[in-house]
Amino acid sequence: MGRLFRSRMDVDMAKKLFFGAIKPIKRKESVPLETANGRVLSSDIEAEHNVPHYRRAAMDGYALKADDTLGATPSSPVVLSLSDGDVEPGTCRRVHTGSAIPGGADAVVMLEDTRILGRMVEIMSQLYPGKHVGDIGEDVAAGELLLPSGHQLRPADLAVLASAGISDVEIYHKPLVAIIPTGEEVVPRGKPLEPGQVWETNSLMTACYVRQYGGFPRMDDIVTDDPKLIRQALQDNSDADMIVISGGTSVGERDHVPAAVEALGEVLVHGVAISPGKPTALGVVMGRPVLCMPGYPVAGLVALLVFGIPAVQKLGHIPFRPETIVRLPLKEKITSRQGYQTYVRVRIRDRGVEPVMSSGAGILSSVARADGYVVVPSNIEGYGAGTRVEVILF
Repeated sequence: MGRLFRSRMDVDMAKKLFFGAIKPIKRKESVPLETANGRVLSSDIEAEHNVPHYRRAAMDGYALKADDTLGATPSSPVVLSLSDGDVEPGTCRRVHTGSAIPGGADAVVMLEDTRILGRMVEIMSQLYPGKHVGDIGEDVAAGELLLPSGHQLRPADLAVLASAGISDVEIYHKPLVAIIPTGEEVVPRGKPLEPGQVWETNSLMTACYVRQYGGFPRMDDIVTDDPKLIRQALQDNSDADMIVISGGTSVGERDHVPAAVEALGEVLVHGVAISPGKPTALGVVMGRPVLCMPGYPVAGLVALLVFGIPAVQKLGHIPFRPETIVRLPLKEKITSRQGYQTYVRVRIRDRGVEPVMSSGAGILSSVARADGYVVVPSNIEGYGAGTRVEVILF
């Protein structure tokens, strides 16, 4: 494989090629509800029991026969006697929210619509059968589909499952994502720096995003710019569902990553029309998708946002969630690189948008100072001050 980029591929075409090569994982496991939040169901869940399994009071008050309240008003109440057992005509029984409805009763009058007179109760409102009564299976009916396969579990879902007597659920395994940092100039964090060296941070950033979006990250040691060692690192991670390799993706003398991928599998894309992030390469090794992200951290972040996160989601059957977007006017113009889909870091101030930086792929602090980013299409040279733009929030 030559040193030049194969092409500057359109973003949409690069996505089509890369995501088309990804097959969602099939491995499943059973876990207790306590550890299932955010996980994805691998099978439908049907209710085995009615919830509630008895008729229950929906209010604090008195259970009675609705017919006994005919014509009841505050000025002309109906008087019923208290019962300690089943409800007979002319009687009522005290109930609390959630308690069982006694036999013979078909309605509940709210406590505030009553007045107590010793063992007698004045009823001051007319009721109809079923008023303030929860029927059997009102919440969940036995045999009902509670949640479908592919559903990502939320706290309220877990509570519903627990209410139906379910304690464990079958879910898809989290996709295992191996993260391989490369480069002669990067050293482990905490190690003293010499001129020309930087601490390795891309694997930390990548691992956080992988974990946030439902994957399980595994960070490898730094691999030097040696083709054999890079190939070996790829082979050593054959158990992973996806590999993210950082650095060595451009066309310099020490950029060996795309060639290593080609030697073991296939490079689908090398060079994408995004800025920053042009040196991104995408491939497949041993049937696993491989994202080769640029070593410059902001370019690497853009590659993660565009290709890495969606790949993790597809692998893990994780449903697409719309990004959080706000539309606000620009306080000053933003420029872009024509022919490239440009990711401009911006911050929100006084109900407007200020650009932080549109270039500078190595200025990582610009991301920390930004609230989000604006994507400028490749056929536009930028946006003028006052233009309302969509800010995708970090």
